[in-house]
Amino acid sequence: MSVGLPSWPDRYRPFIRRSKIIVRFASYNIQYGFGLDGIYDLERIAESLRGADVIALQEVTRGFATNRFADMVADLAALFPDYFWVYGPACDVHMPAVDGTPAPRNMRLQFGNMVLSRWPILSTRMLLLPRSRTLTKLNLQRGATEALIDMPGGALRVYSVHLDHVSNDERIRQLDHLNDRINAFTREGGSVTGAFEFGIEELPLPEDYIVMGDFNMLPESREYCAFAGNRDGYYGRIARIGTPVDALAALGTYAPESYSWMDPADHGKRMHLDYIFVSSGLQSRLRSAIVDTTAAGSDHFPVWAEIDI
Repeated sequence: MSVGLPSWPDRYRPFIRRSKIIVRFASYNIQYGFGLDGIYDLERIAESLRGADVIALQEVTRGFATNRFADMVADLAALFPDYFWVYGPACDVHMPAVDGTPAPRNMRLQFGNMVLSRWPILSTRMLLLPRSRTLTKLNLQRGATEALIDMPGGALRVYSVHLDHVSNDERIRQLDHLNDRINAFTREGGSVTGAFEFGIEELPLPEDYIVMGDFNMLPESREYCAFAGNRDGYYGRIARIGTPVDALAALGTYAPESYSWMDPADHGKRMHLDYIFVSSGLQSRLRSAIVDTTAAGSDHFPVWAEIDI
């Protein structure tokens, strides 16, 4: 089934017409390729992301029995042939057997994040996030895939993020670590410095960034406030250097019934877990932000933002 692009509220149209370069960002946890109907369909997922310029994906796998060991990275890349892409497998383990028989040599189960872009991705890093050892509950290594993108208006950092799903204490530690790494970028230099020794130009070090993904947290939760800052009783939440800004909150597009995840077994169970955060320097350039709840390719829904780049 073809899912059309999300419709943008009319109140944003004047901004879109006046802007010279509007870039559309989308983030989507694609649940190993399975939709609300339990059907594996990457083409449906790709169709729901048509029109996006930069895409952050989570729960992208290779060698996973649940989706019959599909190489989702290669298949998604083929569905977006005109895009540059990078993949960061935060979790990577050896697969000794497939359906009870020995697996091909060096077959691996990989679970991670992907970034696709219309423009070249100059460099990438996988930022591993803190985790603790569990005894009775699955706890995967989580990460943030960093992509330095050569945008028309200058380089920009994009992070595709997937946080822990069972512990808000763990999510707070992960967000503290992630924010430290994001803010250290210009000091540390990203993936490489002194790149002239490789015969390439020195990579740019942009201050502005966008963080997109499945944060497994609710708006205004403890971990949300640990990342975006607490709301002051008088002034509300003001933009600060080094503190990310929630695009939907900044544009006032949340509603009491807002959600980005739905239980496939009970569509009445809904939560808002997915976000697009921007650096404070980009807040004034936000033009729109929505959740496309018409998409059916996952138990999550794509979050979109338009930014004047």
